[in-house]
Parts: sequence; C-alpha cells; structure tokens
Amino acid sequence: MTVSTTSATAATPVADGRPFVVGIGGTLREDSSTERALRHCLAAVERRGGRTALFSGTDIDLPMYSPHEPDRTPRAAALVEALRQADAVLVGSPGYHGGVSGLVKNALDYIEDMRADTTVYLDNKPWGCITCAYGWQAAVGTLGQLRVIGHALRAWPTPLGVAINSAEPIWDAEGALTDTGIEAQLDMLAGQLLSFVPAGGGLS
Repeated sequence: MTVSTTSATAATPVADGRPFVVGIGGTLREDSSTERALRHCLAAVERRGGRTALFSGTDIDLPMYSPHEPDRTPRAAALVEALRQADAVLVGSPGYHGGVSGLVKNALDYIEDMRADTTVYLDNKPWGCITCAYGWQAAVGTLGQLRVIGHALRAWPTPLGVAINSAEPIWDAEGALTDTGIEAQLDMLAGQLLSFVPAGGGLS
C-alpha cells in the first residue's frame, strides 16, 4: 500500500478533512501499465488536494476470499479498513482474456466484509475505473465489467472510465506517460472522483 510516502505496513493516516481516495489494482508484475495508470491518476488526485492510498501488486496478493472464514491476513484487513474510510475508490485491472483479472476480482470480493457496516459496501461513493489490455476489445470489455461491479457494490461509477490499449506507445522507456490523450483522461477522472464525493466527505 502506498499513502503518499507511507509504507505498506503503516496504518491509514488520520483524517484531516481532505477527501480520501483508495486505489486498488495492478498486477503482480512491479510497475505494470495498470499500476502506472493508477499512480498517475492518484497523483492527480493529490495535486487537487486529496489524500490517497494505493493497494497494488503484492498488497492485493490475498488468500481466496471466503465469507465463512473470519480470519483475515494483515494485508486483507488493511485493505478493508482503508475502503471503510474511503470517500472514493479507484480500481484498475488488466484485461485478461477479455475480463477482470482474478487478482483484482479477489481483492474486490473482500468488500463483502463490509456488508453489515453502517455504510454497506461502498454505498454512495464515487467509483473510478481504469483498464489496460493489449488491444481495444479486452480493454473496453473489462472496463464495462468494472463498472457493473461498482454498481453491485452500491457505488457510483464516474461518467468517464479510462481504457488503455497497451499495444500503442503509451509509456516511454523510463515508464513515464507520453500519450497526452490518456494523460488528459486520467487527470479528468481524478477530478470527477473528487467532485462527486458526497457532502461531508473527507471527514471519515
């Protein structure tokens, strides 16, 4: 987990009045395209005054979710607690065989632990979606799946979702985003996440 420069083992920072956006996604490959896109969007959230946390890679390499097994690993517990405090959620998934990756879907399944909360699941929270795939068909199809998952979790998918075709030259050799169109979309998504936070957000 990354909260600005906070380590993965640190607790979620104390609320300070700024909207808190939690990012989830990526792959087990460090610095994947999906993780890069998530980081870029979360950085845009921070530039706009938000707080962020990112759960990616090994942070979401969790045991298969079982609602009948109450014990949770420290990583799983940290993810669920961050989502409880979140004012908005940003999810990024690679398109594997035309759909959401098992790694990301399993992490999202842990939101079931919030079924009995005062705020059930992600009720009334903005839900931003990013997908990356080697081709438009998988990228766009996976984006649609993430939006459906957001609705099922009672969240509000933002009007804009960002689908990235990794077959195109999006990143330079150092991993920096070079596609100005995608950059503008990720920045717009950050703005929508913050603008759709319900009144009173940032105080969780």
